[in-house]
Amino acid sequence: KMCAGKKSYFAAAVCIITVTSMLAVSYLQLQRLSHQPKVIQEGRRCRGKIANSTITALKGNKTFIISPYFDDRESKVTRLIGIVHHEDVKQLYCWFCCQPNGKIYVSKAKIDVHSDRFGFPYGAADIVCLEPEKCDPTHVSINQSPHGNTDQLPRFEIKNRKAETFSVDFTVCISTMFGNYNNVLQFIQSMEMYKILGVQKVVIYKNNCSHLMEKILKFYIEEGTVEIIPWPINSHLRVSSEWHFMQDGTHIGYYGQITALNDCIYRNMERSKFVVLNDADEIILPLKHADWKAMMNSLQEQNPGTSVFLFENHIFPETVSSRMFNISSWNTVPGVNILQHVYREPDRKDVINPTKMIVDPRKVIQTSVHSVLRAYGKSANVPMDVALIYHCRKALQRDLPRESLIRDTTLWRYNSSLIKNVNKVLSQTMLQAQN
Repeated sequence: KMCAGKKSYFAAAVCIITVTSMLAVSYLQLQRLSHQPKVIQEGRRCRGKIANSTITALKGNKTFIISPYFDDRESKVTRLIGIVHHEDVKQLYCWFCCQPNGKIYVSKAKIDVHSDRFGFPYGAADIVCLEPEKCDPTHVSINQSPHGNTDQLPRFEIKNRKAETFSVDFTVCISTMFGNYNNVLQFIQSMEMYKILGVQKVVIYKNNCSHLMEKILKFYIEEGTVEIIPWPINSHLRVSSEWHFMQDGTHIGYYGQITALNDCIYRNMERSKFVVLNDADEIILPLKHADWKAMMNSLQEQNPGTSVFLFENHIFPETVSSRMFNISSWNTVPGVNILQHVYREPDRKDVINPTKMIVDPRKVIQTSVHSVLRAYGKSANVPMDVALIYHCRKALQRDLPRESLIRDTTLWRYNSSLIKNVNKVLSQTMLQAQN
């Protein structure tokens, strides 16, 4: 009888809204309760084998765990970066083991499949569990059921549990190196350009590459610049090197690149002031500043409250060369010499240039390749007179005559230090490679 006795439509409307919102609130409270951690066992030692590969398949094989991260930006949760089948994975539970009291808590996970699957059946997912109140669990296991034996489940170490002080300003995330990658010269040039521009760390999700490329990576790992995250995704899923699902039986697009990018952001959340998301054949070139630090200081000043900066991609076709910088000692090295490619394709009518990003990783919740899906703070497009992405690759506009291309020699501002640094790397790696 809550709504009886009033004739007016207005009162009826108010009444319906009230009841609906009461129901919604109680539903949300129930939902929240169903996700609260519950103690299911006491006095147990934490067993279970600790997972140590980058990609771990759960039993039943529709769920793959990359890594869990502590995230207290909204409430105290463990957020696992993973890959799931977008329809078949309905329920997952986090099993937390709290020492020294030996209590085992189970939390129902919220499974958040990222919206940009591009039609593939598997997609990047956040598997988010509320943590027990009086415990800072160091490890978590994942199960399809709230019942069972944790000893049989792999345990994952929860990263970012301790806040660290930033050890670096800029980390570049490169995902994913595959297809027996052998563009050695361009890779070294990109790495040396990143260092000139102020990068201290480059994280590479590596599927496979050539024997020579392995030697180059080893050099950069020993130097302390590169961190390799093994990325054996094709031992778990049928991967496509295409963007869109072709109805061809593949499971996930572009070697699971989106999952790798999200993992890279969380992995560097506590240790890098900025994370740069781009490919190995792309360089964000500042036009008004000497390096990225000066550029980002200025951009942040001009765009308060912005956590994501989008840079426009411009193609410098590798088929169109300048005669300058034809360095004979480089001709024996496989790959492209970017100093010879300073002609860029003009903008196309009705085509928006894709972007890549520099982000504040603590403000990102989910990212895609060309923009973020969810973040705290705003995104800003960086004007082309401030910076552009130099992207040297196969031409997109193949039929353009050379006269229609735009000569852009921004890269040459760095030529002397770039040549010197590349020569140093080549002398230390190629000589060893020939011995």
